[in-house]
Amino acid sequence: MSKKVLIVVTNHTEIHAGKKTGIWLSEFAEAHMAFTNKGYEIAVASPLGGEGPVDPGSVDAGTPQEILDAKKYLENTIKLNEVSADDFDAIFLPGGHGTMYDLPNDTNLQKLLIDFYEGDKIVAAVCHGPAGLVGATLSNGQPLVAGKRVSAFTDREEAATTLDQHLPFLLESKLRDLGAIFVAAPNWTAHYEVDGNLITGQNPQSTLVVTNAVIEKLG
Repeated sequence: MSKKVLIVVTNHTEIHAGKKTGIWLSEFAEAHMAFTNKGYEIAVASPLGGEGPVDPGSVDAGTPQEILDAKKYLENTIKLNEVSADDFDAIFLPGGHGTMYDLPNDTNLQKLLIDFYEGDKIVAAVCHGPAGLVGATLSNGQPLVAGKRVSAFTDREEAATTLDQHLPFLLESKLRDLGAIFVAAPNWTAHYEVDGNLITGQNPQSTLVVTNAVIEKLG
């Protein structure tokens, strides 16, 4: 039986007037390619279904063709309320600033995350993807991230983007407030944390180390 991975992406497209956002394409593409190369089955879902918007800032003249090709897998995503944790072995949340807006309060995502985590399945996220974890509360009433070693896009990295003043919250600060043991590396370095079945990474540079950690656990 091949392993099955659910990738959850944002539908949100704007930070402020004139500043578009969405999915950071390399984070989605690198994970999708690595899982595909292992022979895993992949489904891509989003809160609203339909097109998963790509952050224009994540694509430029130097973007490799294989990364650009992955956009086709974002053209018709499944609605989150149509998927079940029972059908998958792992859930993976790539980033992009869009995730900061629609994923934290999505009740369908929160239920999925708890079903995966309490079902002893892998929950993984990278960069701004961990924004999807902040609304998830376990059956015992504790935040999913409380007491766990996690990483995500840091407040220092956010300040470097100059978008920090426009966002609904700062991800590192929010995770710390929820009781996470936040572990940061220097800006833009590949870094990930594994705490049981929770695997998180810091930034776009961390996508492959997170993905490989998922693959190592899934076998």
